[in-house]
Formats: sequence, C-alpha cells, structure tokens
Amino acid sequence: MTQNADIIPTVTFRPAGTGATAKANELGMRPMQARAYDKRGEQYLLIKSPPASGKSRALMFIALDKLTNQGVKKAIVCVPERSIGASFNSEPLSKHGFWADWEVAPQWNLCNTPGADDPKVAKSKVKAVGEFLASDARVLVCTHATFRFAFDEMGVEAFDTALIAIDEFHHVSADAGNRLGAQLAQLIGRDKAHIVAMTGSYFRGDAIPVLAPDDEAKFETVTYTYYEQLNGYQYLKVLDIGYSFYTGPYTEKISALLDPTIKTIVHIPSVNSRESLKDKHREAEDIMGHLGEWHGVDPETGFHLLKTASGATIKVADLVDDDASKRDRVVASLKSTAARSDRDFVDVIIALGMAKEGFDWIWCEHALTVGYRSSLTEIIQIIGRATRDAPGKTRARFTNLIAEPAADDPLVVDAINDYLKAIAASLLMEQVLAPRFEFTPKDAGPKPDFDYGPDGYQEGATNIGVNAQGQMHFEIKGLKLPTSIEATRICREDLNEVIASFVQDKSALERGMFDTEVVPEELTQLKMGKIIREKFPDLSEDDQEAVRQHAIAALTLTQQAKAAMVDDVVDGEFSGSTAFIDGVRKFALSVTDLDIDLIDRVNPFDATYAVLAKAMDEKTLLQVQAVINAKKDKLTYEDARMLAERALEFKRERGRLPSLTSQDAWERKMAEGIAFLQRHAAKAAADG
Repeated sequence: MTQNADIIPTVTFRPAGTGATAKANELGMRPMQARAYDKRGEQYLLIKSPPASGKSRALMFIALDKLTNQGVKKAIVCVPERSIGASFNSEPLSKHGFWADWEVAPQWNLCNTPGADDPKVAKSKVKAVGEFLASDARVLVCTHATFRFAFDEMGVEAFDTALIAIDEFHHVSADAGNRLGAQLAQLIGRDKAHIVAMTGSYFRGDAIPVLAPDDEAKFETVTYTYYEQLNGYQYLKVLDIGYSFYTGPYTEKISALLDPTIKTIVHIPSVNSRESLKDKHREAEDIMGHLGEWHGVDPETGFHLLKTASGATIKVADLVDDDASKRDRVVASLKSTAARSDRDFVDVIIALGMAKEGFDWIWCEHALTVGYRSSLTEIIQIIGRATRDAPGKTRARFTNLIAEPAADDPLVVDAINDYLKAIAASLLMEQVLAPRFEFTPKDAGPKPDFDYGPDGYQEGATNIGVNAQGQMHFEIKGLKLPTSIEATRICREDLNEVIASFVQDKSALERGMFDTEVVPEELTQLKMGKIIREKFPDLSEDDQEAVRQHAIAALTLTQQAKAAMVDDVVDGEFSGSTAFIDGVRKFALSVTDLDIDLIDRVNPFDATYAVLAKAMDEKTLLQVQAVINAKKDKLTYEDARMLAERALEFKRERGRLPSLTSQDAWERKMAEGIAFLQRHAAKAAADG
C-alpha cells in the first residue's frame, strides 16, 4: 500500500487582519450584528453569516426591539439540539451600550429541562410552551422538536403576534415530510407572526429548498460573508482548506496528518460509510495510539492522558465512547468556562456525530475529517469549528482525508464518486470564501463607495471596483440583467445555490475535470442552462439566461483567481492579504475585454484540475480519466434541442447556421445538435 501524505491545498486564504470583526459600536454590536439590526423592522428576516459571527446576539438585539417597539408579545427561540440552547442564555447587553438586557428565566429555557425530545417526554415541554404563552414572560428557548410538537397541539393561531426565531435554519425544508418546514409555511400564510431565521450555511439545502419561492420572496436577507468575517479577524492570518488521499485502512495513514502540538478535532467516518472500519471504538483507540502512549484518564474531566514522543502529556476528549456517563462528563468539561478561557485545557477531540454545528472551541486549529461528506452544510459547519479567532492562533486548516481511487479496486466507481464529491465541496468552499460579486453590463457606470484603483473608473476600460464590505464590481460586455424581482434576488443572494447545483452535477464535474475533448460551452451554456431551467422553471427565458450568465461569471472569476493565486505562491505563501482580489484582477486585465462570450469559453474546472495535476499522482489521475471517459454520455434529444436553440442565437448574430466543418469546436457542437434533430425528425417521418 502506498500513501500520499501530502495535503493538496485547494484554498489558502490570507485575511487582511483588520480586527474589525471584534470591534463593537456604541450599542455593543459587532459589524454583522449592526447590519442585521438595521433590518429589525422586517417581519420576515433571514440572516446568513459564518459560524462565530455573532448570530445569537444579533437575534437578541432584534428580538428586544420587536418586543419593545413593534407590538410583538413573545419571542420563541428554536435551536436544533439542546446543547445550542446555551447560546441564548441571559446576557447583560446594557453593560456594552444597548438599551436593554436579554433575560431568559431558567424555567423558560426548555433546553435545560431533563429528558429527550421525543413525543413521550415532550408532552411536559409542550405544556410548558402553553404556560409560557399564557404568562407575562417574554422569551422562551426550546428545541426545533419541542416547537414542532407544540405547534401540532396548539395550532398556528397560538403564535399570532409572536416572534419565532429559528436557529440553524438549514435544518428546515420545504419537503412535505419536514414538519418544521410545513409549519413555517403555515405561519407565513397566516401572516400574523414575525420570523427571524439564522444559518451559518450558505447552502440552505443540499437537495430540497428550505422555502417555496413565493414564501422565500417575503424574506429580507442579511448576508455577512466569510470573506468579511475572516478579513476582520485580529489573530487568524491564514486559513488552509484541502484534502489528502490514502489507500488501505485510514487509521494507518492518519498519523501523517496528526500533530499533537496543534489543537485538532478529528471526525471519524460514519459506521455506514465506505471509509469506516466498522469498529468506531477501535478507530478512536488507534488514533490515540498515533498521538502517544496512554497514561490513564483524568478523573475530573474524563479526558484521556497521552504521553507523546516529545515527552509532553496531551489531553484527548473521546466523544465516540457510547458509555453515557463517561461521555456526559467529557461533554460537560468541554462546555466549561475553562475550555473557553484556557488554550491548554484540551488538545485533541475525537468525534463522530458530535462537535459540529454550535460547538464552540475557539482554540481549534485543525479540523480533520475522514471520509467525504455528502452534505455541503455539514462541511461548512465542520470548517466553522476551526475558523474562530483566538489569541495566539495564527493559522487554521481543514483537511478532508478520503480514499484514493485505484483502477484495480473493484469499488473504483464508488471511490471516484467520493473523490468527485470532495472536489465539488472544495469548489464550493472557494465560492463561499470569495468576495461577493456584483455584475453590470459594459460602461454602466461606477457604483457608489467602490474603489476602482488609482485611476478611478474609466469608461471603455476593464473596470474592477472593490468596496469596504469585500464586494467586487465587474463590468461584463454582453451581460444580460435580470428583469423580475425573483431573478434579481437570485442574482444578488443565491448565486452560490446555483453554483452548488452545477458543481454537484456528476456529469458536469466528470466531463469538466477529465474529458479532454469537452467543449467549455457544453458546460457553461448547456449544463448550467439546464440546471437553471429545472431549478427556476417559472422564470422567463431571458431571466433564466441572466441568472445563468451571473452564476457562470461568479464561478469562473473565482476559479481564475485561484489559478492566478497558485502561480503567485512563494515558499507556500501568497504574496499578500489581497491575494484573491489581485488574482481576479490579474485574470480580468489579462484579456482584451471581459465579455460573457469569453467567460462561456472557459472551462470552469480547469483551474482545479491544474492544482490536482501539480500535487497528485499522475498515474492515479490518468486512471480516473480512463474510467470516466469509458462511460462518456452520448448526445441526447434534450441536449440536441438546447444546442439547436443556441444555434438559432448564432444565426441571429452571424446570419448563418453553425457549420459541421468549422474550426471552432462549439460551432461544430451546435451543428451536431441540428443534425441530430434532423435525423430524429427523418426517422420519425419514416416510421410513419
């Protein structure tokens, strides 16, 4: 068995280190909280911001204003699991300048009530919700499950004039089987409650949308990007995201990635996954064996004590152990004040289903995850464990350790699928970490508060503007602008959702990465066009095309910036904190003119393949390429129709139809689509 111990860096982000994230205004609000508070008058508010940006306190500010000034009588805060309820405990906000304190009486924080959230135990909690609604108390904290049971029993009318705040909103879905999603739709339909939804995920659902489009349009969205969050940190200077491949049992390979001197959370694979060795306790023990020699258990914290090769003793928290008494002691220790204030309280945490969203260990420097994760939301939540700012913490990293595809493996197709999913996740994290893009047609004029460089905005030139919030403004020749409210909202707020659907399309990713004969427009126009039509069938054709162009432009600019950044790495480091912006500028200024046709002619996966080719075994890449090319899809009737539609546009522009003998590969492809339809029509006629 061979091992590739090297981590393949797919993202290295160097924050500007402005310290702005931690700076509070006169009301005690950090930047994200102030931005959300400015929208406090909205009846329906969606807050999207990274872990550790202060969403829970933002909700406190907004809820207090609604309770005091907007006629709201009650505030009910719903969290996905009991441990997260502590984030909404009482806070003396007036100490920091706000005009009121956040107060939750102990009996109204139902997350602290003993008993699991199942229908049998929940009856007492449902009763407590009813008592709260009938009392003079103003704030209640409960789990999603408790709220669901209470809603089922009391009906939608019980929550009139109440604020329903839903934390970790990505747990909700518009799927008919998701009770919380259905209840949310009822609340919106009745239109007598206020709703504040909060999420640290930039992908609201990996398959099923959170809200129906009509309901979603009613929400005002506040977005605070990872780019803004990380740039405003005081201590964290570098964030690395990458993956490493292995063959054989992962426990034999993990030692190359484990450094006992770095604060690490290890997430071992689910017992049902291909990477699992089917004995989670043995896996945890093997990982501890790589870290050092076992020297007992600390009786107070429940942490394992290990002596490392250097002679130091480290403390390891085992959250895999099924013994409830042992695990509860470890969990309680990790929630203690000492865990938050003392960097050396614990050194390594080994977990399976725990220590993800809502888990706050600010000292974590490395999130090491074994096995691919099918949920993008889960990946973002895991990465969020390492991206807290903390004194002395200058570098953080996320590593995904996944099985390397091998051509002689009978499960090679499964291995390649996992491999492609890891690449898709990497592409999406790059998108999440990028600044927000704002696109306008050529010579549309400068945007207020954007800096266009020392020469300012120049009509006729390639103008690129950057503002203080980390947004970038690009002018793109031939760009279509959305005309409807919904299409405008998608282009402003949801391009990452569109890109998520695109890079998770197995065929698009396979062909974009490994098909040497692929024509870029097959991906950028056909594949993305099809996804847009399926995702937004109610948009007009012009609006669908506008959304497609905006999404492809955002993805391509991010990928080309990455390619330029990789070229500028010196001794493993980027040259400056503005590396991403510099990379985008380098690409945009390297072309004669930034136009949509040029963007459509760039394979959006080229840059990722270039990174892999530099760092991964060439033989493995060729094997993967061979497997994928062996099952290349044939042209379908639907694809041919889409090609014919593009051919008609071509004819309108050029005055002729595409030619099968053209030197241009995309023109030949459009001509193939027409020929396919002609053969299909001829065969149908011959068949009578």
